[in-house]
Amino acid sequence: MAKQKEIKTNAMRILDTQKIPYITHTYECDEFIDGIQIADMLGLPHEKVYKTLVTQGSSRNYYVFVIPIAEELDLKKAAKSVSEKSVSMLHVKDINAVTGYIRGGCTAIGMKKSYPTRIEQSAQSLEKIIVSGGRIGTQLELSPQDLAKAAQAEFADIIMSK
Repeated sequence: MAKQKEIKTNAMRILDTQKIPYITHTYECDEFIDGIQIADMLGLPHEKVYKTLVTQGSSRNYYVFVIPIAEELDLKKAAKSVSEKSVSMLHVKDINAVTGYIRGGCTAIGMKKSYPTRIEQSAQSLEKIIVSGGRIGTQLELSPQDLAKAAQAEFADIIMSK
């Protein structure tokens, strides 16, 4: 019997085109669950799993931030990192219209448009991080540097201090 062909997401196609290696992790899920639940389902360490957040600046421009799942985005640091006066979280109902992805499947790679993107700077110390693969049920594992390359992102200090 033929092996079922994996249906690639836009993010996977972009990584393939750029010849960036990645590992796909899949899980069964019909609706949004948070990153911590996903990490637990897949048996992944929380510090390696990152979530993608989309914000809107006071200029009305959109910005993307990639941070560890157990951390909180510091809106002041985030705004400063993209030279904005302030940023606020994008409303859930607007995620698809802005990014082309749905909540729980949003990734910094391959959005409808290219938005300024920042990855939490602590990611640079990790060999690999895990981010959404562009749909619910798919996670991608790749190096932080490769994610930055594929998403045209920069590293910045953007999380709340403990």
